[in-house]
Amino acid sequence: MARVGLNAERLTRAGADLADEVGFDKVTVSALARHFGVKDASLYSHVRNSQDLKTRIALLALEELADRVAAALAGRAGKDALAAFANAYRDYAREHPGRYAAAQLELDYATALNSAAVRHSQMTRAILRGYDLAEPDETDAVRLLGSTFHGYVALERAGSFQHTPRTTEQTWSRILDALDALLRNWPKA
Repeated sequence: MARVGLNAERLTRAGADLADEVGFDKVTVSALARHFGVKDASLYSHVRNSQDLKTRIALLALEELADRVAAALAGRAGKDALAAFANAYRDYAREHPGRYAAAQLELDYATALNSAAVRHSQMTRAILRGYDLAEPDETDAVRLLGSTFHGYVALERAGSFQHTPRTTEQTWSRILDALDALLRNWPKA
C-alpha cells in the first residue's frame, strides 16, 4: 500500500537523508522505496530513475551548502571570509557526508547553469575580490581553493590523517594561513 504524500521533494529529502546514513553511492530508487515501505513502481511517477534521484539530491546539497556558505560569509572580507567559507564547506561535509558526496556529482551543463553551483562560483569570486586578482589568475585561484578544500575534506573523511601527532584542526588552520598568504602574494605570470 502506497503512503499518501509522496512527491519529488519529499523523496529527494529522504534520499539525501539516506545518503548521509548509508552513502550516496548506495542511494537507489529501490532503496528509497524500501525506506517508505512501497514498491519501486510507486516512486516512478515522482522520479524518472536512480540517476534523476541522485541529480535531485545533488541539487539539494548544492543549495544547502550555498546557503550555509552565504550565511557564513555575511559581513566578512579577506582572510576572515576565506576561513568562513572554508569552515562552512568542511563542516557541511562532516555533518552531511552523503549530501557532500552528492554535491560532487557531475551535472550536465544546462543543469549546472541553473543550480546553486553558480552561487558557489560567485561566492568564491567574491572572496577573491579582497585579494585583487585579475583574470586569468582569479579563475586559477577559484580552482586552487576548490581543489584544496575538497582534497583536504576527502582525505580527512578517508581517515588519512589519523596516525600523525598533529591534529587535523592545526593543519587546517595552517592551510588557511598559507592560502591567505598565497592569495595576498599571488605570483606574477
